[in-house]
Amino acid sequence: MDSIKVSEHMDRQPVLLTPDMPLVTAVDALLERKKLGAPVVDEQGKLVGFLSQQDCMSVMLKSSYHCDLVARVKDCMSAEVLSVTPEHSVLQLAEQMLGSKPKVYPVVDNGKVIGTINRTNVLNAINIYMQQCYLAPV
Repeated sequence: MDSIKVSEHMDRQPVLLTPDMPLVTAVDALLERKKLGAPVVDEQGKLVGFLSQQDCMSVMLKSSYHCDLVARVKDCMSAEVLSVTPEHSVLQLAEQMLGSKPKVYPVVDNGKVIGTINRTNVLNAINIYMQQCYLAPV
């Protein structure tokens, strides 16, 4: 199972946000694509942060009292982001996800974001592997 790689189960068409994007635009993108969060990238596609639904909710809640949502992604994103490479083991990632680690990880190759992988992707990979165990001849 250690041979199952992130590249085999990642989302290759992630929502990518930019630091100067208005928060309301980022929220629309997350909701439209039903994403829990998204990587924030610079002009070269390099990872500079991550914006989660929780980050958005906090800022939007405060802004809702005065109807003054002027925040940008860079005002709300987490700058310290855990990421994985396409060659990272799904099993090792699953072990990381058992703790209070993020539910979504950007997949970075040569410094650029090429996808994301989330708990659903990881659980699906493990499920596929387990099904093969039961189907294998004894």
